[in-house]
Order: sequence, then structure tokens, then C-alpha cells
Amino acid sequence: MSDQLIPFTPAELVFIGIYLASLVVIGVVGYRARQENSLRDFYLAGNGIGFIVLLLTLYSTQYSGNTLLGFTGKTYRVGFAWTVSIHFMTSIVVFYLMLAPKLFRLAKQHGFITPTDFIEHRFQSPALSCLASLLMIVAIANFLLAQLMAMGNAIEGLTTIDPERAYAAGVIVLALIIVVYETLGGFRAVAWTDVIQGSVLLVGFAILLVLVFREFGSLTEATKIVQLTAPDKVAPPNWIASSEWASYVLVVGIGGALYPQAIQRIYAANSATALRRSLLVMAFLPLTTALIALIVGIVGLAHIPDIARSDTLLTVICRRIQESSTVGRWLVVVLFSAILAAIMSTADSVLLSISSMLTKDIYAKYIRPAASEKHLTRVGKICSWVLIALLAFLAIWYRDMTLIKLLDRKFDLLVQLAPAFFVGLHWSRLRATPTLAGIFAGLAVVFGILALDLASEADYSKVVGIHPGLYGLALNIAVAVGGSYLPNSVKPTAAPLA
Repeated sequence: MSDQLIPFTPAELVFIGIYLASLVVIGVVGYRARQENSLRDFYLAGNGIGFIVLLLTLYSTQYSGNTLLGFTGKTYRVGFAWTVSIHFMTSIVVFYLMLAPKLFRLAKQHGFITPTDFIEHRFQSPALSCLASLLMIVAIANFLLAQLMAMGNAIEGLTTIDPERAYAAGVIVLALIIVVYETLGGFRAVAWTDVIQGSVLLVGFAILLVLVFREFGSLTEATKIVQLTAPDKVAPPNWIASSEWASYVLVVGIGGALYPQAIQRIYAANSATALRRSLLVMAFLPLTTALIALIVGIVGLAHIPDIARSDTLLTVICRRIQESSTVGRWLVVVLFSAILAAIMSTADSVLLSISSMLTKDIYAKYIRPAASEKHLTRVGKICSWVLIALLAFLAIWYRDMTLIKLLDRKFDLLVQLAPAFFVGLHWSRLRATPTLAGIFAGLAVVFGILALDLASEADYSKVVGIHPGLYGLALNIAVAVGGSYLPNSVKPTAAPLA
């Protein structure tokens, strides 16, 4: 079966074009709404955003190309074991709640802009702040790369041109649209486009579920077929698979709560009430996203057993729906818009966060400390253009890497910042030097295991089902907390935690 969509008609392409053009228009509106030419205005929309915008920007940022393309593909490969995706997406909100209330109060009191502004305030250590910024940049640059690859996968087969060229065109054109509206409107444009993209995404997931059941039948029927054709993908997990399940819940929950773009949305909330209400709703949204992606993957596994590249499963299903009727074709157009919304809303937020950290945490501190706010804002925009060009090239070059592999590596890195944020926020005794040493120790474990995985024929991407990042985190916490108990570690921080 073909893993390409039936090429869209001119009318269908015009519909997609209008949707994409509206994002650029919002960028222009965001540019005109700016209050001042400052980093706070560009990266946090000045005084912040309210409940509805905050909820939809959190939602559309958290659910990405990984959810629609990567999660369906992973379910196709492993079966019901990927039910863990519902749990780990929920766990992000649980860990987020451990950060959000107190971090919000500190951000408003001290004017935080980048995620590591908290680290600098809390520990008074330039070395620790710089390392945290670099680690976040590297980790979410990997995430941005995954989104660009998802853009290519979404566009592949949309026209009659060669799939490889369509993939490259999708990466380049959509990346260009993102960087244009972000450069124009900054965080305002990103948040306002997220309102549209989040709404389209909610509608798209609902349409996807209805279309899949209409085209292929019920989940019960699909499960019976999988039990006969691939019983290992329905069987209860063994102890290693159970360990992997718990590992995903922890590594994604902790790492997802430490997304720089998510932390900056804590800073951007205009009130504690808006933040609290948004997180309350977010706790239930995995049931409208990850669960639907799981169902689609299982139905695809049952009825479409011969896909060469599992991350194209959704495209294959959409083609079947296109072939069914004219109504089906137009519903796929709407669904395709939802796919683009999921991918682009995450990509623009990640790009803005990286730009803010490169500008404020690296350039303004170490290259040009006396630079004006206007100059720094311009540098941030240049950083976005350079970064998107580099990652677009890498996305085209590494076209065949699966999205879940990229997701795993990102979290292995991000969780090493957990002691600095989670422990540092709630325990005043934690010191800078042991925390810095703990991060280095954790990273040494992660890269050691990954190097062993590359050098060996055996699979060490997870050891006994546990992600390398969690082994690193265990040592990291031991060093940071244990070192802080030493009598002569470092003088207590002067920064208040209340």
C-alpha cells in the first residue's frame, strides 16, 4: 500500500495555503501590538497572557509531530505497550505542578525571562547557569530537529513530485513560515498562532478518531486481529518491559516539565489563577491526544500490516480515507491542517526559547554585556534564522531517523537539570558546586552508556529497560545532595526561595 497521500487538488492546496498565510498575518498583528523593543516584550509578551491563550499555547506546544506521527508509528511497532504514552504525558503535568506555583512567584518578583534566570538567581553561579543554558539548548535543538523532520513527513506525497524532494520542500517552506511570523511578533505571535493551532489540533484529533473507526471498524475488532497476527503486541509486559514503562513515565515526566518553552510559559502567565486553571485542564488532555494516537496505531497495525516506514502510518490511513469519498478527501485536508498545527506550534515555541537563551544567557553575558535591549532583540531574531537554517539542513540529511529515537535522547539530557530546579526550588541547603558536579557526573553516565550502545552490537539504548538519563540522574542527585551536606561545601545562597 502506498505511504503517500493522493496529491491535493488546487482547491485543497488553497485551503492549506490560507491557513499558513493566516499565521504570517498574526505575526504582523503581533509586531504591531508590541509595547516596547525589549527582551521581555519580545520573549514573554510584556505583562503576559491569560487563561485561554495560556491553555492553548501549553496544549499545542506539548503535543507535537511526535504525538501524531511518532506515537502512531511507535504503537504500530510495539503494540499496546505504548499505552505508556498516555501515562507519561500525564506525568508531565504532575511534575510541572511541583515547579509552577513557586517558580511563577519568583519569576514575577525578579523579572525572569529565560529558564536559567532562576538558576542564576538561586545559585549565584555563572558556571552552573551557563551549563544549564547550553544543556537546554542542545536538548531542545534536538526536539526542534524532530519537528522539522515531522514537517517533511507530513508534506511527503502531497504533490506529484518525487517524495524526497517533497520532504525537503516541506521542511524548508514550513520552517521559513515559522521563522517569519516569529521574527515579526515574538512570543505574542507564537501564543496567538497557538490559539488557532491548538483549536485546529483538538478538532483534528476528533475527526481522526471518527474517520478511523468509520473506515476500519472498532478498536475491539482491531484488537482481535492483532491477537491473531501479532500476539506479542497484545501480551502483558515482562519485567523488562514494565521497567521501561516506569522509566518512560519518569524520564518524560521530569524532562517534559523542564522544557524551556514550558518554563517560559510559567513566566508568561499574567496571574497565578490563569496558570492554575490551565494546568488543571492540561491534566486531562492526554485522553484527547495520546489515547487517540494509540488507537490509530493499533487499528493501523491490525488492518495495514505491510508499512515499510512506521512513522508514515498516519499518511497511509489518510490515503485510504481520501480514496473513500469526496467528503473523505476534504476531511483529510482538515486533518492535515491539524498535523501541521501540531508540528508548527511546537517548533515555533522551541525556536523562540533557544533564541532567548542564546541571546540573553550567552551573547549578552559573555560577548556583549553592554548591549542595548534593542540590539539584543535584533540578535535574537538573527539567532532564530541561523538556527532554523542549520536544523533544516540536518532534518533533510537525517531523513530516515525515527522520531521516538530523537525524543529519547532529548529527555536523557534534560532530566540532568532536575536537581537544580526541583531540589533547588524547595531545599535551601542545595549548593552550586555540588549541583554542578552532579550534572557533570550524570552526563558522564549518559554519554558513557550511549557510547557503549554505538560501539557494541548489543542494544544499550536502555539498560534493563531503563533510560540512560535516569541512571545519570541517580548519580547526579547523590552527588548534588550528598555534596551539599558536606560541612565546607559552599556558603549558602543569598537568594530567597520564598
